[in-house]
Amino acid sequence: MKKISTLLIANRGEIACRIIQTCRAMGIRTVTVSTAQDESLPHSYLSDRNVLLEGEALADTYLNQKQLIAIAKESGADAIHPGYGFLSENATFAKAVEKAGLIFVGPDSKTIALMGDKKAARQAMENINIPLIPGYHGNAQDAAALAKEAKKIGYPVLIKAAAGGGGKGMRVVEGEKALADAIRSAKSEAMNAFGDDRILLEKYLVRPRHIEVQVFSDSHGNHLHLFERDCSIQRRHQKIVEESPAPNLPEKLRADICATAVRITSHIDYRGAGTVEFILDESGAFYFLEMNTRLQVEHPVTEMVTGLDLVRMQIEVAEGKKLTLVQKDIVQRGHAVEVRLYAEDPDNNFLPTTGRIERIGQPSTFHVRFENGYAEGNSVTVSYDPMLAKLAAWGEDRETAITRLRAALADVWFAGVKTNRDYLMRILRNPDFIKGQVSTKFVEQHAQALAPVAPVGDALARYAAAYLLNPTHGTASVHVSGAVTKSEHSAWTDTKLAGFRNA
Repeated sequence: MKKISTLLIANRGEIACRIIQTCRAMGIRTVTVSTAQDESLPHSYLSDRNVLLEGEALADTYLNQKQLIAIAKESGADAIHPGYGFLSENATFAKAVEKAGLIFVGPDSKTIALMGDKKAARQAMENINIPLIPGYHGNAQDAAALAKEAKKIGYPVLIKAAAGGGGKGMRVVEGEKALADAIRSAKSEAMNAFGDDRILLEKYLVRPRHIEVQVFSDSHGNHLHLFERDCSIQRRHQKIVEESPAPNLPEKLRADICATAVRITSHIDYRGAGTVEFILDESGAFYFLEMNTRLQVEHPVTEMVTGLDLVRMQIEVAEGKKLTLVQKDIVQRGHAVEVRLYAEDPDNNFLPTTGRIERIGQPSTFHVRFENGYAEGNSVTVSYDPMLAKLAAWGEDRETAITRLRAALADVWFAGVKTNRDYLMRILRNPDFIKGQVSTKFVEQHAQALAPVAPVGDALARYAAAYLLNPTHGTASVHVSGAVTKSEHSAWTDTKLAGFRNA
């Protein structure tokens, strides 16, 4: 058992700030890294020491394993926490960290490699009779063989990259005629993203829910679940709204899903924090989807309903300590909902946006967590994932949590860069969302209802007044009663109002 006194955080933005928060409470010194572009981000000055990474490209900086390990050793770090994304699920990095005599805050490299390979993970699940979506995960990768397998499965089918996640290399194919082009496209994207063009096929479920279970294990054979989260509302196969407990989930089904997740972690002798993800169809049948061998973006909702600090637990397990909890000690209290704030334009196919953040609004509501990776004056570029922050609210029940989150979201804005804030607000006010009637098709099915409403009546008059006040500036996006309307000239672009509202 080795005590961690100094921790290198091999990440940036809000997750680095989140890890720093727990390390401070534990008396652990933190070392962060940043590029020249990131030097003014909060994580670089909230830590005890920040080291500038050499290079500019991602491969030379946050993905440069040798440089990160060298910085850790030079700075006297005992351990490296990878956060999520970047190298968090890279088995080679985990092994290199251990070989360097450092502690990797996460599972061992063999487990990361096993669960990171979708084909190998599926085989491991088959060995213990975990329910799986019908599909093909064989070695044959030529178009003819894949077409034959797709016909066996039955259309529509889902193409997935064998070595990746985050929606990369993923294609939905409705019929045989579209398969060949989809295979070529998916393989090309998979190779670019992961250096591996292998794909697999799965039956495409029409209106499924995405239910995931937070799991935790130590190195002494103890395996627990921290209940489930519903992460069904997604765009481009990436989550934007998460909550716990999952709404409208029968208690027996909840218990079965959570027990299945623990059976998986026990079988693979897991260690640390992880998330087992399942697809739940309309009949109530659930299937293993994948396992993320790291901390999740949405871990705050689990922390809010269980009262646990998952980062503290990660560090203690990495030190070799036993979990101090048993399963009966862990209960869900109340309800928590989280939204992800992105620098993107939901009204333009969710394309990323850029800009300089002039002002950041702060939530004024009780029982709210605002985890933000940017400060006023920082610039948002296209170099990294466009997520700016996440906002979560807790309530005694789901209705209260949603009400608090709406109030908090009204407070939080990033002036100077267009975000998805108004779009998230429309989701939180959607009648089907309020009823808990969600699926992974929510965004597509509610596209019209989630579109901005054109201003009419008094709202239109206010817009016209704003337009006429200053006809000398260029194109702007104006917020009027929750709607976003483009204009050639607008008073919102006046220098006195610069940064007043985010576009």
